[in-house]
Amino acid sequence: MNALATLIYLVGQVLIWMLIIWAVMGWLITFNVVNPRNQFVSSVMRSLEGLFTPLLRPIRRFLPNFGGIDFSPLVLIILIYVIQALLLKDILPLFM
Repeated sequence: MNALATLIYLVGQVLIWMLIIWAVMGWLITFNVVNPRNQFVSSVMRSLEGLFTPLLRPIRRFLPNFGGIDFSPLVLIILIYVIQALLLKDILPLFM
């Protein structure tokens, strides 16, 4: 695999893991397992929210209301996988 393909793959995987961490931290805060007033927790949540809210906003406009369950992070993960697959499918043959 070449460097560009590896970079695309790694960036996608990092985004997916950061999205999973953000969702899990949100659940932990919701169920009072983690204190949201903790400086580290609040700074991580603010950073991840600032990164993912602009990406999730257009998805949330198109998804119907599922009664408090937010499926937009799952849709974003699927979109990241699709974009990775399309980019890697188009880039890899150029270098082989």
